[in-house]
Amino acid sequence: MPSFDVVSELQTQEVKNAIGNAEKEIATRFDFKGSHITIEMNDKAKTVTITCENDLQADNVYAIFEKQLIKRGVDLQSLDPQDKAQSGKYVKQLINLKDGLDSDTAKKISKAIKESDLKVSASIQGDKIRISDKKKDNLQACMAFLKEKSFGVPLQFNNFKD
Repeated sequence: MPSFDVVSELQTQEVKNAIGNAEKEIATRFDFKGSHITIEMNDKAKTVTITCENDLQADNVYAIFEKQLIKRGVDLQSLDPQDKAQSGKYVKQLINLKDGLDSDTAKKISKAIKESDLKVSASIQGDKIRISDKKKDNLQACMAFLKEKSFGVPLQFNNFKD
C-alpha cells in the first residue's frame, strides 16, 4: 500500500553554514567595526547564542542570521527566539532550534488529517507520522493539504513508497 512519512528535520549543517556566512558579513560591516559580537551553536542543546554589546546590535545580528538561513534554505519556523538578557556589559539572545515532531504537534497534524475529507490513514510513529492509502492521488492531496496548513514547525515529506 502506498505511504509516506511526515517529518520535521533540521539541517544542522546548513545552520552552521548560515552562522559562518553571518559572521563573515558582520566582519565586513562598518557599523559593527570594533564591537564584540559572537554567534555560537550548541549541537547537543540545539541552541544558537548571539552575544553583542547592546540591543540594537543584537536585533541587527539576528536579522542577518535570519537572512543567511533563508539563503541556505532553512525554514524560519524552526527558530524559537527567546527574550534578550543583559549579562554584564553584553546582551545575550538565546535561539532554540526546533528539530523533530513533538507529540503535541504530531497529534495536531493527525487530528487535522482526520477532520479533513481525506480518506487516508495517519499513524504516529515516534517523531514522524506515517500516512497511507490505496491511491497515490489521495496521498498527494494530503500533502497539498498539509502544505497549506501551518503547525508551527517546518514539514518535510519523505520515504514515499509504492
